Amino acid sequence: MTRGIATSGLNWDDLRVFLAIARGGSLTAAARRVGQDATTVARRLQRLEAALGATLFEQGLAGHVATEAGQALLAHAEIMESGAQAIAESLDAEGGLGGSIRVSVSEGFGTFFVAPRLGGFAAAHPSVAIDLIAATGFLNPSRREADVAIMLARPRGGPVIAAKLTDYRLGAYASLRAIEAEGPIADVAMLGRRRLIGYVPDLIYAPELRYLAEVDERLAPSLRSSSIAAQARLIASGAGCGILPCFIGDATPNLVRVLRREVAIERSFWLVVHRDRRHVARIARFIAWLRGEVAAAKPLLLGA
Repeated sequence: MTRGIATSGLNWDDLRVFLAIARGGSLTAAARRVGQDATTVARRLQRLEAALGATLFEQGLAGHVATEAGQALLAHAEIMESGAQAIAESLDAEGGLGGSIRVSVSEGFGTFFVAPRLGGFAAAHPSVAIDLIAATGFLNPSRREADVAIMLARPRGGPVIAAKLTDYRLGAYASLRAIEAEGPIADVAMLGRRRLIGYVPDLIYAPELRYLAEVDERLAPSLRSSSIAAQARLIASGAGCGILPCFIGDATPNLVRVLRREVAIERSFWLVVHRDRRHVARIARFIAWLRGEVAAAKPLLLGA
């Protein structure tokens, strides 16, 4: 069964549910993906397992994990999915531009850069539905959890195409209120004596976000949040100082960049797409649009 799963005659909707469970890791996550309740998802999975005569998932602490039979079916189901998508795109009234795009991006870049500009793309392509997943962590294009991901590091493997989208810089920021109340910050030692705002250390989801030590290994935040948007709000309120991407700090009213020479951290965004999806017209159009927006905003991204 694990080497020769027959998919002919199977219900495609059941296979869609199977793919959603494999990618989401749980019945609840799968239910959200396919727009059904968890009970219906469980029933479809049971029907599929009965049709195949195989157990497709084992449930453990990590959620639903595909068995050997499930892994074998996954390869077949993804091929069927790609074929179904290709047919839908070839029949689309906009020559393949209709349909949906799921974009996974870090909270900061998604909220402060992509979201304010995304309306332009939506207006130009009204038949394209866009899911902007701007959150801590990333969906995985290699597992088809997203069509496009903008990541903090280049993936090390998988069936994906990755290319650098842009470099960007981060700087130290304080509010005008804090500067007026406590005086200017002349050096890193003075920065260390202010209340620092940053990430919750054990909730940092990517090593690229551990940048305080690059300024001075003695620096540590005492007011912490897993959200970069919350950190920006805290700094703007005068609650303390912190490190922000320049595309956030320079665009936020009442924030002042301090120690411009001493604190100049550089990072990169990588654009990642599954290799089977890179030629889909709407995805290619979105990527071209995003690259254009990034090129036009180079000074903002680089804190120039």
